[in-house]
Amino acid sequence: MLRLLEAATSDSSLSYETAIARMFALGHELAHAPSHKFDLAHMRVLLEALEHPERRFPSVLIAGTNGKGSTAATLASILAASGYQTGLYTSPHLVRINERVRINGRPIADDDFALIHDLVDRTAERLVSEAELPWHPSFFEMLTAIAFEYFARQKLDLAVLEVGMGGRLDATNVVEPRVSVITDISLDHQKFLGDTVAQIAREKAGIIRPGAAVVTLPQTPEANDVIGNTILELGARPINAVPYVPPVSPKSAHYLAPGRGKAGYVAHYPLQVMGTEIKVETPLVGRHQLRNTALAIATAVELAGQGWAAITPSTIARGIRETHWAGRFQVLPATSEHPEVVFDVAHNPAGAWALRSTLAAAYEERPLVIVFGAMRDKAIPEIAEILFPLADRVFATHVDNPRAATPEEIRVASRRVTVEIEEAADVPSALAKARALVGTRGLVVVTGSIYIVGEAMRCLRARIE
Repeated sequence: MLRLLEAATSDSSLSYETAIARMFALGHELAHAPSHKFDLAHMRVLLEALEHPERRFPSVLIAGTNGKGSTAATLASILAASGYQTGLYTSPHLVRINERVRINGRPIADDDFALIHDLVDRTAERLVSEAELPWHPSFFEMLTAIAFEYFARQKLDLAVLEVGMGGRLDATNVVEPRVSVITDISLDHQKFLGDTVAQIAREKAGIIRPGAAVVTLPQTPEANDVIGNTILELGARPINAVPYVPPVSPKSAHYLAPGRGKAGYVAHYPLQVMGTEIKVETPLVGRHQLRNTALAIATAVELAGQGWAAITPSTIARGIRETHWAGRFQVLPATSEHPEVVFDVAHNPAGAWALRSTLAAAYEERPLVIVFGAMRDKAIPEIAEILFPLADRVFATHVDNPRAATPEEIRVASRRVTVEIEEAADVPSALAKARALVGTRGLVVVTGSIYIVGEAMRCLRARIE
């Protein structure tokens, strides 16, 4: 049945635009994600009908609240630098949905996306009509199946998969990863994952497999207890990434060097990896990125021990150096007419603290204006209290997303902050006002939701890929 259907799609596949429209009609991300959508049994039914593409490539699965995208991008870059055909699946996207599905840094082509979407969508409709599925798969389930089918067709050496939300019931968790990775855990998505760090950690720890490798770093006691107990219960093999985190202190400031042609500081330090000293140079700005880089290195070393022998100290160093992860303290330099702009996704308090720390290290005594927007379910008051005091003015705005908080809602939620908050109807108008206000010597920081950052990057034509 599947191969007949695949043949049919090759003759009458939907256009890319139609495929994208059908995807978003399912409800974008969590805007239309009732609890019944989180069911791995339904995802497995869909993948079985597709002849299990997720079993036709090995994978690494990465969960966490903050840093999982940066860790995934760094690991994928290391694997590509080692000569491996490497898939990378991340979410959400900044500008185009294709960004989420990449091979060696190249997003899936529009034609490939349309063709595979057609196959997966028709398969899903058949399963619903035959009562094998109770409803059509969600946006994220569809996209995950598309990514798996694409990766299977491309005969990958390895895929790096970022969990969408949580871990235990996330659609990506149907794979059997060679290594599981858990990044820093904090409060986020409480409506779906729980109200405490311990509850959220239990969801993240759902990606750990019996007897298999899991890479972690010490973090809060609540998260450590949950992760440690899960490892013991499952007999998993813990790998501590601490040896790959450099000691950064006021006495070792040489570890952080001014960014090459950009604001902020990039990590630049020697490190012992696989018995050889390498020089780590990551373009990902901020001290918090040292932990994400360490997790990627530890995972690469573990994979080398599992048989990916082309991974060497030199390819690890090269992969780190060549990592690109858009929208994470990404700087658009100043011109003679416009100020410098920093794009950084900081959609929860932990991300806001990381951004504040990096801004404090990189900028002093300069006019600073923040363009901010967030989803309504985010901790806007806490984020505002962390970031807004840095600014001379804040422009609250939003994007066309049913989850997005309105500028007025942001202003009301931020009422405990004394900085002036001005409402802007959309991102282009917020950018125009912010750039005009600070002049060429100031700084505009665009932050909050990834959709706000992505829209701003599109408007200013910043590099996405």
